[in-house]
Amino acid sequence: MQTGALPWRLTKGHKPEVLLVTARRSGRWTIPKGWPMIGKSMADAAAVEAFEEAGIKGIVRKKPLGSFRHTKRNWLGNVEVDVLVHPFAVEIELEDWPERGQRERRWFALKEAASLVESGELQALLVGLDREIKTGRFQSGPA
Repeated sequence: MQTGALPWRLTKGHKPEVLLVTARRSGRWTIPKGWPMIGKSMADAAAVEAFEEAGIKGIVRKKPLGSFRHTKRNWLGNVEVDVLVHPFAVEIELEDWPERGQRERRWFALKEAASLVESGELQALLVGLDREIKTGRFQSGPA
């Protein structure tokens, strides 16, 4: 199982946006994600991945929004991995970060982001985030 951060913010017009990053090998749009880290919760590890892959800091929600299945390509071939997704309220965007030269990052409206990601399950999580934000049930903090 991997952990992932779903970075989001509200525009000045109070419209939700999400930050996607490109995968290093395929260039496909996705969310920051990685393996669990010793001594860190899955949510805290997701926040580390958000910093390393997207150069962002903020508040990660401890309670995951859900999960999606991802095909990880490595030297063993294709490996199916479940990714536990934690909403991540972005507070700071850095100009420089560890993987800056390896990935692109870009803000998208939720509907556009859903059309760009490959996973149908991740698309559903984006729609779920939109619904939670619009109904006011979403809490950005550690809940």
